[in-house]
Amino acid sequence: MERVIVQKFGGTSVATESLRDAVIKHIERAMAEGYRPVVVVSAMGRAGDPYATDTLLELVGASQDASERDVDLLLACGEVISTVVLSRALKARGHKARALTGAQAGIVTDGRFGDARVLRVEPKRILAALACGEIPVIAGFQGESQDGEVTTLGRGGSDTSAAAIAVVLGAELLEVFTDVDGVKTADPRLAPLAATLEVATYQEIAELAHFGAKVIHPRAVEIAMKGKIPIKIRQTTSDAPGTLISDVAWRGDIERPPADRPVTGIAHVTGVCQAVVIPPEGEPAAVRLFSRLGEAQISADMIHVTPERIAFIVEGKLERRLKSLLAELGWPHIVTGDLAKVSAVGAGMHGVPGVMARVAAALYQAGVEILQTTDSHVHISCLVRAEKVKEAVLALHKEFGLEQS
Repeated sequence: MERVIVQKFGGTSVATESLRDAVIKHIERAMAEGYRPVVVVSAMGRAGDPYATDTLLELVGASQDASERDVDLLLACGEVISTVVLSRALKARGHKARALTGAQAGIVTDGRFGDARVLRVEPKRILAALACGEIPVIAGFQGESQDGEVTTLGRGGSDTSAAAIAVVLGAELLEVFTDVDGVKTADPRLAPLAATLEVATYQEIAELAHFGAKVIHPRAVEIAMKGKIPIKIRQTTSDAPGTLISDVAWRGDIERPPADRPVTGIAHVTGVCQAVVIPPEGEPAAVRLFSRLGEAQISADMIHVTPERIAFIVEGKLERRLKSLLAELGWPHIVTGDLAKVSAVGAGMHGVPGVMARVAAALYQAGVEILQTTDSHVHISCLVRAEKVKEAVLALHKEFGLEQS
């Protein structure tokens, strides 16, 4: 049985010839280690670069008659360009390579334009390429619906593509290459002493991704977790080992993180607003309210329901729509904008008393007011004012000893 490795390279990793040389070195290193690489790529560069997804979107962004179908056809071009460019570069280095679109690679989706879900992967052409000694270079972020329509997978879609392909191929490892050397204990722009995690569990990284860390998409982590495919987050321009993500991240005789490390990392999301609603008595107010939110395509988070009040947060860009909906309901309410959600994440906090007390004390000492909280076995999230987000991140980062040594 051949040892397959899936390597996903982000848009910044394939943006220039020198970066593509670094990509090829990682592919060659995997081959030297005895792996058969399967490569997944994103569109080249960032917004403003000629073939980046956001740049392509600007071509039709102002057009009112651009259908979702047409937009997906356009956006899929970015990854196809990357696929052809990288496969040609591999051939120029003497390697056999085969460029494949998402559809050609067998990625079958549910047909939802702009945010499709992967139903299955039919890897016939990937396996055929491997059987011929070729390196499959696959366009991420895209697939084909069951009725033959090109669909894109939404933000982080190339991560999702790579994870789905890794699972169906039974890969030994999924490597995700980006412009940082692994998953950090916090955003280094706010916490300059943020360290790179050596190991972490799937659940920890999925939670960090959900709560604002942008190194890998949470859907990809969840797919890999179900398929028991280890993930390594690595830097394209470095040979550093990166962060290993798996369900056996804790080695030796330790079956769970040590009690002195209840928190693995701090994540944050800015640009949210909070609604506090006073429901009328004598009716199922929560059912009515959240039904209306669903109909208005408003997703609520940090939900807290009592007979006296209902509190939740939404994305700040939906604040005007939320206010209009609440005004129509006619219930007393307050909507507060310019807020942020700061989360302490760690598999080690489960069953460890006093973690919330440490969170609250650290934020209090830093002069950060807690407006609302939610928690699970793996996270504690606090709603704070946006202008206090740096103080909150730094306070929690220091409280749980996450700085570089």
